[in-house]
Amino acid sequence: MNRKSDKPIKITEVCLRDGSHVMAHQYTEEQVCKVTRALDDAGMHYIEVSHGDGLGGSTLQYGRSRVDEMKLIEAAVEESKQSKVAVLLLPGIGTVHDLKQAHDIGAGLVRVATHVTEADVSSQHISMARELGMETLGFLMMAHMAPVEKLVEQAKLMESYGAQAVYVTDSAGALLPDQVRERISALRESLDIEIGFHGHNNLSVAVANTLVAIEEGATRIDGSIRCLGAGAGNTQTEVLLAVLDRMGIQVGIDLYKMMDVAEDVVGPLLPRAQEINKGSLTLGYAGVYSSFLLHAERASKRFGLDPRDILMELGKRNVVGGQEDMILDVAAELAKSQKLGVR
Repeated sequence: MNRKSDKPIKITEVCLRDGSHVMAHQYTEEQVCKVTRALDDAGMHYIEVSHGDGLGGSTLQYGRSRVDEMKLIEAAVEESKQSKVAVLLLPGIGTVHDLKQAHDIGAGLVRVATHVTEADVSSQHISMARELGMETLGFLMMAHMAPVEKLVEQAKLMESYGAQAVYVTDSAGALLPDQVRERISALRESLDIEIGFHGHNNLSVAVANTLVAIEEGATRIDGSIRCLGAGAGNTQTEVLLAVLDRMGIQVGIDLYKMMDVAEDVVGPLLPRAQEINKGSLTLGYAGVYSSFLLHAERASKRFGLDPRDILMELGKRNVVGGQEDMILDVAAELAKSQKLGVR
């Protein structure tokens, strides 16, 4: 692979944040400690810990956490000897107070996440994180929903606020490799900071998309071990590490140990196999936020619907993260229409 950046690749493991969606936000301190300890021993660069929807996400709308996320973050910090603990923050869900609290208990990196067209709401949080001395990265979610020019415009805003990297975030797992190439290339040509990529595997191209991103110059890369992430999961960390090693790209993480973590530590936590089923496939096909899957499945049972119909309708309406309350509304409308014989 001819990489268009000579900077080292840094991996962020997201199973304790993105994977929180799969766990219905029921992680315990013991589970977080065990996973963090094993990832740290393997040499993982960053371990992200928070509610699936970021700091402050434990609400009725997004799903209540079993354990206060600050306790989970603190537990992860205590177990980390070489890894840095990261958190996610979505302005409007998480607050500056949440950010300060996470920093005070040891979180060293924050990704400030917004919808791909709403970077302007991140200014306060990015600025505060830099003032606190945290590594501060921007996260442009649902990157498939904006033209490349808009993506570049929004990334430049985050850069101007002080972000040290900006991620192309494929929240729906809807991007194809050529689309990833176009987006990463455009950011590399337009920004003076690092570029990141966060993929979901709903169309089974997360590893391929990640490799394209790396080739085009992305140096901040996300993965979820054993695919423990929303929808069909993220770029599978241990698989990506094996592929990178085969390509001669060394990142300083022990592959055998990561295989063992996947098999012996994370695997037993999974409430069900992380695979591409009809629900997660529909997420990628319809371009719907990956964390909506469980919400849509619950709504389908309540209203006697096929969850795919709910997801397809959400995709048609361009519903984005933060609009979880619309899932029930859409399901109710579909149920009423089907009762009346309207499709």
